[in-house]
Amino acid sequence: MSRRVYLALVLALAVTIVIAGTALVLVLRHRSSANSSTLLRPTGIPAAVTTYQADLMALSPVPRKAATPFTLTDQNGRTVTLAQFRGHPIVLNFMDPHCTDICPLVSEELRDAEADLPAFARGTVFLAIDVNPYVRTPAGLMTFSRAHGLTTIPTWHFLAGPVPALRALWHAYGIQVISRGPTADVVHSSLTYFIDGHGRLRYVAAPQVDHTAAGAAFLPANQLRAWGHGIAEVATSLVG
Repeated sequence: MSRRVYLALVLALAVTIVIAGTALVLVLRHRSSANSSTLLRPTGIPAAVTTYQADLMALSPVPRKAATPFTLTDQNGRTVTLAQFRGHPIVLNFMDPHCTDICPLVSEELRDAEADLPAFARGTVFLAIDVNPYVRTPAGLMTFSRAHGLTTIPTWHFLAGPVPALRALWHAYGIQVISRGPTADVVHSSLTYFIDGHGRLRYVAAPQVDHTAAGAAFLPANQLRAWGHGIAEVATSLVG
């Protein structure tokens, strides 16, 4: 799925929830800057994040409010709650365990981000909530996690649970999911949320992907690195 389609999905969601309204602003800013030789720097983002990174990530602050809580099961079969990570920054994504498009690229960015964290920010927690209603077992989550090197992140949790609970979370976080059956590709919007140690939403970013002429998903290596470093910088700013 192209960057344009992903950004369009974010725009569609923006009319339904407050946070997605913020996402609309950041996406419009990103599109505008793409047509300008001068990148626009949003106010309120961490000083360590460069304007280039902020534009690439479509990074924007969101109103500080409690992140929607959850109780789900991770790839190890363990019960995980949002509340158990109080005191630690959280990087929250939404992924499909069968995805061969944007999710593997986001996985690479998360690995890079974890490697870029300074020692005092190593407690940053990396979470992903499943968007595939047909692949929700710990085994399925673990297969994806291992295939994309996410198990090398000590604080990685790929989370799933009953479909009604997942749907409620997709809605709460502004994630649109279109699933036409167990063998069909899941189409979903992609947002990265940054949650502080008090459990409050602080920033949102919009992962993106380009495609080769043959249809293979990719991002240039320099953009992947910039994304990873940007994630690390935002998470580090939330320590303490």
